[in-house]
Formats: sequence, structure tokens, C-alpha cells
Amino acid sequence: MCEWMKQIEGEDRGDIKLYALSTCIFCMRTKRLLDKMGVGYRYVDVDTLSDKEQDSAVEQMKQHNPSGGFPTIVINGTVIQGYREDDIKEALDHAN
Repeated sequence: MCEWMKQIEGEDRGDIKLYALSTCIFCMRTKRLLDKMGVGYRYVDVDTLSDKEQDSAVEQMKQHNPSGGFPTIVINGTVIQGYREDDIKEALDHAN
């Protein structure tokens, strides 16, 4: 696990990672959805990292989402770019 990823405690639905920006409304909505669902996940607000850490986080995110858009959420290998509530819920349902 990367030292710059923050852990949010909740129900274990597998490996859930969120790459976000602290000022992005859609990133905030994604966090709120995961929190409301009580899901445990790891996230990083890329824009709050040092330059070197930002480069590392973006490189890691682009392995999942080459376009590099925010938010990018990876749910057990399924990549969802943008705030797509139905897709996020469906991926989490399959994680049960």
C-alpha cells in the first residue's frame, strides 16, 4: 500500500482505491457515496501531495485509467472514471 493513500474503515468489499482531487465536486460525491454505503476503501487527493508523490500517484492511476481523469475508482480491478453512481453500486454489488 502506498504511504500517501488514506484508509477509510468500513465493510470489506475487496480492493477499492479512489484517485481524487480535493477540489473536485465529483470526487467529493464519490467519497460521500462510498461513505454512505459503509464501504471500506483507500483514497488519495492527488493535488494535496508533494510533486514527487503526485507524479507517482498519477502514474499508478494511469495504469488503470490511461486518460488520467478524476475521479478514478478501481473496485477489485473494475475501473470507473467519473462519478457514475449506478456503475459504482453495481461493481460493489458484485464484490459481495
